[in-house]
Amino acid sequence: MRYKDLSNKEMIDVKSGLRMGVLGHTDMEINTETGQIEAFVTYHYNFLGLKKGDSKHRIPWKDIKKIGQDVIVIEDK
Repeated sequence: MRYKDLSNKEMIDVKSGLRMGVLGHTDMEINTETGQIEAFVTYHYNFLGLKKGDSKHRIPWKDIKKIGQDVIVIEDK
């Protein structure tokens, strides 16, 4: 799967139903030896779309349960 296939999908936590962010507005941690995605890092934004300081959330790849056509379902620990 390519990054462009993942971009602009909403990430939703299956337990809480909270929107975790949109891919494309996140950073990725990539293992430089294997080339695999380790985690996504989402940032918290205020209502004007500006970042709230260093407030961020790390979503490990293993917490992703399903990648659908429009959303990515996450089971956040």
